[in-house]
Amino acid sequence: RMLTRTPSVVAQVFLFLSIVLVIAIAVIQINQQQILSPGLKYGIVLDAGSSRTTVYVYEWPAEKENDTGVVTQTFKCNVKGPGISSYESSPGALAKPFDDCLNKVKERIPAHLHKNTSVYLGATAGMRLLRLQNESAANEVLASIQNYFRAQPFEFRGAQIITGPEEGVYGWITANYLMGNFLERNLWRTWVHPYRKETVGALDLGGASTQISFIPEDSQEHFNSTLQVKLYGYNYNVYTHSYQCYGRDEAEKRLLALLLQKSNASSSVDNPCYPQNYNTSLRMKYFSGSLCTQSLKPAHYYPNQLVNFQGTGDPALCQEMVSLLFNSTACRDREDCPFNGINQPKAKGNFVAFSGFYYTINALNLSGHFSLDDFNSSMWFFCSQSWAQLRFMLPKFEEIYARSYCFSANFIYYLLVHAYNFNAETWPQIHFQKQVGNSSIAWSLGYMLSLTNMIPAEGKLIQLPLKPPLFAGLLIFLTATALLCLLFLVYLCFVSHNQKNITRVEHVFIPE
Repeated sequence: RMLTRTPSVVAQVFLFLSIVLVIAIAVIQINQQQILSPGLKYGIVLDAGSSRTTVYVYEWPAEKENDTGVVTQTFKCNVKGPGISSYESSPGALAKPFDDCLNKVKERIPAHLHKNTSVYLGATAGMRLLRLQNESAANEVLASIQNYFRAQPFEFRGAQIITGPEEGVYGWITANYLMGNFLERNLWRTWVHPYRKETVGALDLGGASTQISFIPEDSQEHFNSTLQVKLYGYNYNVYTHSYQCYGRDEAEKRLLALLLQKSNASSSVDNPCYPQNYNTSLRMKYFSGSLCTQSLKPAHYYPNQLVNFQGTGDPALCQEMVSLLFNSTACRDREDCPFNGINQPKAKGNFVAFSGFYYTINALNLSGHFSLDDFNSSMWFFCSQSWAQLRFMLPKFEEIYARSYCFSANFIYYLLVHAYNFNAETWPQIHFQKQVGNSSIAWSLGYMLSLTNMIPAEGKLIQLPLKPPLFAGLLIFLTATALLCLLFLVYLCFVSHNQKNITRVEHVFIPE
């Protein structure tokens, strides 16, 4: 009997310990698991503008918020040389200038993520003009870019020419995103939609086009010019319009062509928007060869003929000449038609003005918010300076920009006041700004935000105390041990029961 009892006790102890260990391991595995972020995703956007190309690197948590990534700009690099549309006659030469920026990008993004990092190139108004002027040349430029990026370690998603409205609405998205109008962190450090926060309008001035974008009082009234945007689970109806040939560079070319047309001389022309005592010689094809200046092309057009422009520094005459660049007669005094016959709802709320707007305002030694009177007095003072004096006034002196700031200021004045109908009362609602924190206000961030809606989110990773193979192995071993102990105990019970029956029978048959 002692021999039977000892194995029974041992089996019961093992059975009990196996059950306790199975429960303990399961509880630890469930309660001690850690939820880990799947990490970061990266995206690269190349803003191929009319005057230069800028490379932006963005990152966002891979799990995303309501289908849209919380995107951060981590790196920015300006590609050396002019914009890609300048390579129309030698598209094969545009690849090499990208090398320097792309090598820096490779260092910024972890090597194991290169193949999963998407690259997008969006070309703007410079390429839009080239496509209208010479479609085959535009296609060759884009093909050269595609050949270059296919040899890179990243996932190239193509080079495309984005439309003016797309450029406008992406700039609007960027400005509002950076200002926290779509998303903000609450007290519990989770992302939420800001309560009753108004969006701001966006004013973008590029080299070949300018864009105005905002949410109007009634988006249905201007339905054809309204784009719907969905971000972080909310819909926005944004009015946006892009004015081709009203970018800073193309507008100045139109001014030069207009001055030549109105001048009696063909080789020496006074320019009231250039500083006093400034002289420069420009080839006729530089300003009259553009698609934007076709209507101003002289009867005797010689592409390589030099035209000398002499600066007279006359603010009043400069403003008068700039006004001729805007066709207001097409609107016939309609209130909802600023210029060029384009219907536009009344500008509403606060606006952020970036790109060319910011750089010109900065040259006038202004920043942020200021009155229209302050702008006018600064512009008048700047335009009255001689070329020699400007060298000491500008924080960064580059001839090609310095000579044109007076024109740019007058152009901005006329665009905002006479075209978009800002006045002394509403002018302070415009905030001239280059960036928010470390992120540039440019269409590329809005483009990346929109694209994250189409990039699948990754589920959160769960880290367990025990690796699945070890956990499964222990469960199988302990369960098997418990079953064996249970079977052994059943066997002992069966043996013990049989022994009792034999003893009883023997007792019955013992002779008295």
